[in-house]
Amino acid sequence: MRIVIFGTGGVGGYFGGRLAQAGEDVVFIARGRQLQALQEGGLRVESVLGDFGVQPVQASDDPAAVGEVDAIVLAVKAWQVPGAADAMRPMVGPETFVVPLQNGVEAPAQVAAALGERHALGGLCRIISASAGPGHIRHTGIEPYLAFGELDNRRSRRVEGLRAAFARAEGLTVEIPADIQVAMWRKFLLIAPWSGVGAVTRAPIGVFRSVPQTRLMLEEAMAEVAAVARARDIALPDGLVEQTMAFIDGLPAEGTASMQRDIMEGRPSELEAQNGAVVRLGREAGVPTPVNAFIYHSLLPLELRARGRIHFTV
Repeated sequence: MRIVIFGTGGVGGYFGGRLAQAGEDVVFIARGRQLQALQEGGLRVESVLGDFGVQPVQASDDPAAVGEVDAIVLAVKAWQVPGAADAMRPMVGPETFVVPLQNGVEAPAQVAAALGERHALGGLCRIISASAGPGHIRHTGIEPYLAFGELDNRRSRRVEGLRAAFARAEGLTVEIPADIQVAMWRKFLLIAPWSGVGAVTRAPIGVFRSVPQTRLMLEEAMAEVAAVARARDIALPDGLVEQTMAFIDGLPAEGTASMQRDIMEGRPSELEAQNGAVVRLGREAGVPTPVNAFIYHSLLPLELRARGRIHFTV
């Protein structure tokens, strides 16, 4: 199976690196200094599970030169998905499928709109990792986990083939959930409140989970995500907020979410795909989302500034 990793940041670099380490046929799509570093020195990953490197690696910034592949793991930021889906067209053959790993729940529909429904799967991951420099990924927390599946939840040969490829890699867990939509919303219930509360408080998870007022804010934001999901006929289990809070309590105290880091460092972020999506999807379903709306509206000026649409100093 020939696999493309489209986006070689903290997520794509780690999971693609593990595939390449296991001997799979992997091509990384990257650009600029990241591409140069991969081509000249390979990929270096620092991990709490053990450091590793891959050299040489296959890397390119030209999808047309790569040609048609079997699978594309889409690991760009959520707001980059439509552009990435368009850019990957030269690699998409009749049987090619795309696994989006973005934070949020809208990427599969965006891929399907651009490339056709038969090319889109649902997917998600759990990991705390980030780019530490060109060709260098740092994994600092959470046991790496991947899940993906057909949007209609049928078991297919292509999904089983990709699962088998990831299963041969060290340092990660992979599964095909019984219901990929439920799995994606479970992740959404974790990441959107974590990202939003972290960005508003500008504090690591160990701080805002321990302050009663911000802990309550986190729980209420999760409850809103659950309400929106159920209004959209996503069969989330009872007690999910409590389960997710227990998971959060076990995370490294210094942990931060990628959206939080982007906002704090003045970069464009996934605000629209996370707390903004909760508000938007809630409005469509007739579900009030006041906590997520507060988070979204509070962070929106910083997001607009990062995108050059407004200007102010802080």
